[in-house]
Amino acid sequence: MSEQSTGTELASLSDGEGGRTRLFEGEPKTVHLSLDAGESIPRHQHPDRDIAFHLLSGAVDLTLGDETLSLTAGEVVRFDGEQDISPAATADSEALLVLAPSA
Repeated sequence: MSEQSTGTELASLSDGEGGRTRLFEGEPKTVHLSLDAGESIPRHQHPDRDIAFHLLSGAVDLTLGDETLSLTAGEVVRFDGEQDISPAATADSEALLVLAPSA
């Protein structure tokens, strides 16, 4: 989780033990995602959210609705959370996701 001082929060990506780790309380929701090669998250939605998905390392096939994007480390994609979402790691991967309330 995070450490807070005078309105500033600091979190470490190593705080969690794999999987999905929420880095901060409150908005916007910020999540560190860690997937092993071959691991995926079933299709799901984040209603009323705009999402930025930054792939920090590895490779992920990110299915958004009927489209699949093949992401490599360093790429960032922004999308509407109303659609079906499913990331599948094609290599050991880490990503940072920011889920902001839709305007």
